[in-house]
Amino acid sequence: MGSDEGPLQVESSVAPPVLNCPHCDGMLPLGLGEIDCALCGSKVRVDHAATRRQWREEKLACPSCSKVLIAGVEERPVRIRCSSCDNEINITAKAVKVELACPACERRLRIRPRPGSRELTCPACEEEFRVTF
Repeated sequence: MGSDEGPLQVESSVAPPVLNCPHCDGMLPLGLGEIDCALCGSKVRVDHAATRRQWREEKLACPSCSKVLIAGVEERPVRIRCSSCDNEINITAKAVKVELACPACERRLRIRPRPGSRELTCPACEEEFRVTF
């Protein structure tokens, strides 16, 4: 029987490749399919057979009963059902993070990359700096 609180959440262990827009060279939003460049507005068709194969073959444990499931689907996010306990499971996209160093104190920071520039403040030395993806 499915959960009354909605689908259970599991993060995929497979991320699509980080790619740059062929028009402006800025970072594209993560994903596959037709993607709109956040910087120049171009529509870019992104496909990656290896990522689709890894998504299809991805194994994960049901958060409710721990049965090992094979996703069997070539996209993320996706909703599947556990064959053992019948709970619905949302497999969400992997949250990609990059590591960079503060230019002042060299502390290692982990952030989620987003297209364009953004201002960061180092939590150790409070230095403000700009990163661009």
